[in-house]
Amino acid sequence: MDSVSQLVLGASVSVAAMGRKAPLWQAALVGAVCGTLPDLDVFVDHGDAIRNMTLHRTESHALIWLTLASPLLAWLIAGVVRQKHQWVRWWVAVWLALITHPLLDLMTVYGTQLGLPLTDFPFAVSSIYIIDPLYTLPLLICLLVALCLRDKRGLWWNTLGLTLSTLYLGWSMLAQSYATGQIKADMARQHIPAQQLLVTPTAFNTLVWRALVMTPQGYAESYYSLLSPQRPLTFSHYDRGAGLYQQYKGDWYVERVAWFSHGFFAMREQQGQLMITDLRMGEEPDYTFTFNLGPQGEGQPADFRPTRQPMPRPSVSGSFRELWERL
Repeated sequence: MDSVSQLVLGASVSVAAMGRKAPLWQAALVGAVCGTLPDLDVFVDHGDAIRNMTLHRTESHALIWLTLASPLLAWLIAGVVRQKHQWVRWWVAVWLALITHPLLDLMTVYGTQLGLPLTDFPFAVSSIYIIDPLYTLPLLICLLVALCLRDKRGLWWNTLGLTLSTLYLGWSMLAQSYATGQIKADMARQHIPAQQLLVTPTAFNTLVWRALVMTPQGYAESYYSLLSPQRPLTFSHYDRGAGLYQQYKGDWYVERVAWFSHGFFAMREQQGQLMITDLRMGEEPDYTFTFNLGPQGEGQPADFRPTRQPMPRPSVSGSFRELWERL
């Protein structure tokens, strides 16, 4: 999820945990910092673009490691704010601010390895877009009101923000489940041979859902609107470069992307260069993660490092115009 959402969520759960045992601004500040800490792993360079993508949201997002780190961090914070007698209360606040970060990330499509060290599986519910104003704004507004009021009414407003945002996450999963059922029924009517299906929300909303279908021949993409349930789905079909995958199967970088994307990837040749794309994030033809694996058909030097291709950024106005048309 985006940094603003994580910061506000951390602040809100910390305020709720501390209640009136600490000034609201103090609890919010500590929660905001702790809620942001797990994402500092983005500043670690693992050596190449594919490692950087697949090693984000790993140890710093693991529930076990965060739980083990929370008492020490809480003890330090309690000492700084001169409330060592409230150490246990700070422990609960810090722990909640830390673990709600990967749990919120879990709701996106990226993949969060929160089970480390027991498993490195990149878990993803995929029911909410990485930036969704309907999740973040109620949480932010209620937190600001709480900080202004500072009393019992402030705590009530903070609780309201947490309740509304959590209910919205629940709604996103229900909407995803319903959209998935409708999409599967439409695919059956159109006799589309699906090997895998991924249903994710489009930018900034949970009303229009993108269907990504992996087929024996390639992959297909369509959009389903909860406001236009009777409109037949129109699938656009694309080649996924299955021949290229067979040719380069076993290559560490190719297999790493195939594993991390849960099989939702495509390969292509572009001006003599081999490209591999994670199809889960973005939409045709623009994807967040496309990597250049070097010249096709040539052995790579020992110091070769794949690079990430730049993604064209659509304007915000263009994104909302497209959303309106799909609705």
